[in-house]
Amino acid sequence: MEPSEGFPPVAGPDARILVLGSLPSQRSIAEQQYYAHPQNAFWPIMDELFGIHGDYSIRCQQLVRHRIAVWDVLACSIRPGSMDADIRLGSARANDFEGFFAAHPEIQLIAFNGRKAEQLFEKFIGMQATDESIRRVGLPSTSPAYAAMSFSGKLLAWRQVLQSSITD
Repeated sequence: MEPSEGFPPVAGPDARILVLGSLPSQRSIAEQQYYAHPQNAFWPIMDELFGIHGDYSIRCQQLVRHRIAVWDVLACSIRPGSMDADIRLGSARANDFEGFFAAHPEIQLIAFNGRKAEQLFEKFIGMQATDESIRRVGLPSTSPAYAAMSFSGKLLAWRQVLQSSITD
């Protein structure tokens, strides 16, 4: 089985917030877009919080304008299906976070999109690539697979973290 390959980050040089997922889903890979599954709450949350909408390239430009970067912890891994639980850790390779943080020195917050992203970051990256002044916060996954929380609950959690960070 071929490994699933991630994407480069969506990020401007002045990004202040980094939203990290685990690895793009099969749907995202097929469409070459972050959070492409129509039931994923990421883009609706970005629309609610920051008025980010339109086609994919416009949404990415709007993220950059709001100084929000989007990336994944893993550059690639074998993962049959799209569930985070199916990621085969033995085949996983992390993205270059040292390089990312060197190129984006204004990052103040890493917001993990789901527990798996946070766990993968701890396992593969840890604190070695991050300045201790960068705050790290776990957020509820926007994935439709995480159905234990309603959209309004996810929106509230994301609002509390992201909007306070933008205005800091």
